[in-house]
Amino acid sequence: MIELFMKPKKAERRPWEMFFVGLIWASISLLFVTFVFGKDSILKEGSGLLVVIFTVMSCLPFMYYIIKLEEGKDIEINDSGKLIKEHSKAIHAMMWMFLGFVIAFSFWYLVPSFQVGPFAFDIDHGQTFNFQIKTFCAINSPSNYDYCIEQHGIPAGTGAVTKSSSTLRIFANNIYVLIFTILFSLVFGAGAIFILVWNASVIAAAIGIFAKGSLASLPMGVLRYMIHGIPEISAYFVGALAGGIVSVAVIRKDLRGEGTWKILQDSLLMVIIAIGILVVAALMEVYLTPLLF
Repeated sequence: MIELFMKPKKAERRPWEMFFVGLIWASISLLFVTFVFGKDSILKEGSGLLVVIFTVMSCLPFMYYIIKLEEGKDIEINDSGKLIKEHSKAIHAMMWMFLGFVIAFSFWYLVPSFQVGPFAFDIDHGQTFNFQIKTFCAINSPSNYDYCIEQHGIPAGTGAVTKSSSTLRIFANNIYVLIFTILFSLVFGAGAIFILVWNASVIAAAIGIFAKGSLASLPMGVLRYMIHGIPEISAYFVGALAGGIVSVAVIRKDLRGEGTWKILQDSLLMVIIAIGILVVAALMEVYLTPLLF
């Protein structure tokens, strides 16, 4: 039933609609976890992962069918330029969906509680985003981790790091995530969406920490992390699509004859494009974002 909510061909024609789909899926998943598992002393400890899992479950059908659609284009289209242009439509739709995830998670991070009729939702971001906050602190304040966890704030720098080494460190980390995304999509097909939803939730926690509990600061927080986040995440989507296309081709037994080289060549080209985008994203994160914030 969920797969009928947004069809891939319609998403490619009107990709901006996927923003609202992502917004709805993420919000329903978070509220479901809060309402159903929030009062369970055991399960609430895993709220950060449960929110991601339920969001992934919601969008898995869409991801599978859009990857299947793109794999079909590899068979039908011979021109590489036209093929990349066609794939960009899917990336565009998925990026809008990702932005919907980020906005939804960020909003609920900053909203403490509300009530709809007889249903009361008490959203404790320290509980609902517990794993995301730990990830944020591990990345941003490894030497002062406990204090960061306690305060849920953005820490000061922990040491002098040159811009060149920062760029290399960030790029190396992004390449690691890209490789993991490609491998995950090769093995599980549309399952790579788990990594991408997880990244959306971590970015949302970072935005919430940056906004310091104020909804008025939410737009600035989104801008702070999306300047370099959009190209970075788009690279992961390109990698996920590349791996997913090969995975679907194996399932549909399309890796035969001339079709084999066409599909593998297209996927390899997409991986190269993803690496190039990550280089640009790392430079933006180190040199551009600090100039603006």
